[in-house]
Amino acid sequence: MNTDDLLLVGRVARPHGIRGQIIVNPDTDFPDERFTVGQVLLVGPQDSPEPREIRDVRFHQGRPILSLAGIESMDDAEMLAGKAVWLPTASLAPLPDGTFYRHDLVGCEVRDTTDALIGRVTAVEGTLERSHLVVDGQVMIPMIEDICLRIDLTARRVTVNPPEGLIEIYRQRL
Repeated sequence: MNTDDLLLVGRVARPHGIRGQIIVNPDTDFPDERFTVGQVLLVGPQDSPEPREIRDVRFHQGRPILSLAGIESMDDAEMLAGKAVWLPTASLAPLPDGTFYRHDLVGCEVRDTTDALIGRVTAVEGTLERSHLVVDGQVMIPMIEDICLRIDLTARRVTVNPPEGLIEIYRQRL
């Protein structure tokens, strides 16, 4: 599997209890869909994660508590602490129009309405309702309809109409 075909969906926070359960800090807008019984997660570094099927799941304070196949004790679970949790991008369901996976936006060129280059998306942060593009690791552009005018994944381009002074505020901080 190509490592570019993996989507980070969380990170193991720590063991939970004595029977090998783990608590995951989710990094997804869809934790209820990503962490379900029977789902096979890939756990570990991106270049060599190990498949682990979810045998049981419950949520506590927004974080999934998982029982994974092959993880039977607290010692087993402790070995997973801090490890990344991935899903193959091929297993992701299509999204409704106007909604995008974060990994699809990373790397897109960001230009304003005059076609001036602002930079490239290096991350997307925030919740589904309050997301913002992080451009060149410093400029944060809210992902709202009046500001993000057009997202063209085929052209790998986002056209924005930022409020006056927004880009300059971030650039002055350098």
